[in-house]
Amino acid sequence: MMAKRYGYDDQIRHYQDELAVQYLPAVKAMAYRLKERLPRSIEFDDLVSIGAEELIKLARRYDREQNDSFWGYGKTRVYGAMLDYLRSLDIVSRANRKLIKQIDEIIAQYMDEHGVEPENSYIAEILNEEEQKIKEVRRVAAIYNVLPLDDQLESEQKSTFEQIEQEELIEKIMEVLETMPKRDQLIMQMYYFEELTYKEISEILDITPSRISQVHKRVITKIKESIG
Repeated sequence: MMAKRYGYDDQIRHYQDELAVQYLPAVKAMAYRLKERLPRSIEFDDLVSIGAEELIKLARRYDREQNDSFWGYGKTRVYGAMLDYLRSLDIVSRANRKLIKQIDEIIAQYMDEHGVEPENSYIAEILNEEEQKIKEVRRVAAIYNVLPLDDQLESEQKSTFEQIEQEELIEKIMEVLETMPKRDQLIMQMYYFEELTYKEISEILDITPSRISQVHKRVITKIKESIG
């Protein structure tokens, strides 16, 4: 009787392992898409490893009777595990937030005057910082911008965020977006909902990636001001 039971358990485990193997290419594709939006210092293999580990956990818990699509059941959780990994890097310190804001202001002003982003050396000279420090903080900002909007709002205005229900937050974001130009709304939709890179959006809208970055930062700032 026990041998029969173990045989059944082995069949279940084999099925679960097959599920994980079957959807590993989908995890790699997801990691690749996310990596395209991140700086070079974030390794593709690390994202795949995090996603695969979560995939295996999900396969162990998957019940076909409750959900007939394993990837439909698991893809949000796999993506969430990758975002959790980015959050774990502890990128948004108070000092970094302050410097990111200063850098953004310098970049916006420079772009208005010259149409391109300034070099790190130019920013470092204005802020009296080491060029390597500016490079590192801009890398942090690139990771930060990939996280969902509520992460960005929470980390900068936590006391305010805690008082706002998730539904209300979404309503406020939509209200702010509706006041923005149609092109800006489209950029935010492509970046956050369709998960396109700045380069891909640039090719679609015929706008430079630097200008798209500037629009993205401006919209985020307006949303923060509205909530604050």
